[in-house]
Amino acid sequence: MTTSAARIDSPTDPVRVWLLIVAALIFVMVSIGGATRLTGSGLSITEWQPVMGVVPPFTDAAWQEAFDKYRQIPQYQHVNKGMSLAAFKFIYWWEWSHRFLARLVGVVFLVPFIFFLATGRIGRSLAPKLGAVFLLGGLQGFIGWYMVSSGLAERVSVSQYRLALHLSLAILILGAILWIAFSLRSPPGPQNASPLPGYATGKVLLALVFLQVVAGAFVAGMKAGSGYNTWPLMDGRVIPDGLFAMHPRWANLFENAITVQFNHRLLAYVLFAAVIWQTSRVVQGIGEGAARLSAVALLAAILGQTLLGIWTLLARVPIELALAHQAGAVAVFWIAVWHVHVLSPQRATAR
Repeated sequence: MTTSAARIDSPTDPVRVWLLIVAALIFVMVSIGGATRLTGSGLSITEWQPVMGVVPPFTDAAWQEAFDKYRQIPQYQHVNKGMSLAAFKFIYWWEWSHRFLARLVGVVFLVPFIFFLATGRIGRSLAPKLGAVFLLGGLQGFIGWYMVSSGLAERVSVSQYRLALHLSLAILILGAILWIAFSLRSPPGPQNASPLPGYATGKVLLALVFLQVVAGAFVAGMKAGSGYNTWPLMDGRVIPDGLFAMHPRWANLFENAITVQFNHRLLAYVLFAAVIWQTSRVVQGIGEGAARLSAVALLAAILGQTLLGIWTLLARVPIELALAHQAGAVAVFWIAVWHVHVLSPQRATAR
């Protein structure tokens, strides 16, 4: 039997396809999460009902009850005072869609997991990893509510710290699922296999991508992109005034909108330079086609994401570009995980 035929008949192929479907749903869920933030919809549902919350209001009385609860929170009283019921329904549906998709991801993960486990397609070594991923998904649901609750009492928006935590965990869960799915394509090999050149720097690059996503969450949480809509300078300066104006100094990294935007820009430059160096090294030094392809794809994705970020900033963050920029960040992370896996010792054994 040929290698390609063996892969077609592999009992893990349905598992891999299932995991990639879950990953795609997480990608969509994160994108809709960005839409809830940009439309100011995240606080429209003021209760956490993990089971009953799947049912939206259907009657006029139910809609009025949900609206009355929203009118009790500071966001309505200080930002959306006088909002109509029709306008409330618009933001409600965005938040409901995000929560519904989160529940759907849980179901799409759990039901096939139980089936594959019962039919022996998931081995003993893989089951604990997938079980841990499911538990992280449950934790993510709790953190989502933890984030929303920060905007229900004293704030008109959610805490940027909790927003960053919520997005970070979603990205980590996505990365874990992708790594497992990619690993199922690689047959087991010797434990002492060597990675391809660029593997260590590829991991550093992946960490930088993750750090940039987290930095983007702080930009979004503070709406830091709404100011200093010029490029490449900020307020006509390479280093803008007020960069570390707050005390204590560390608070500027997370609470000073100038510093938050500056750091996001700076990380973009570092990331772009790093991916150029990595791609050059991989293309010139490795004859393996998948490694070259993944490196070039990552370079193209980061270049596109950088240009999109500049465009979004100069256009003063219109919702369409902002959504595309957030989706682009998740796509870059997806490709970065693939790139590192291609260079990993596990893939090396398959060659």
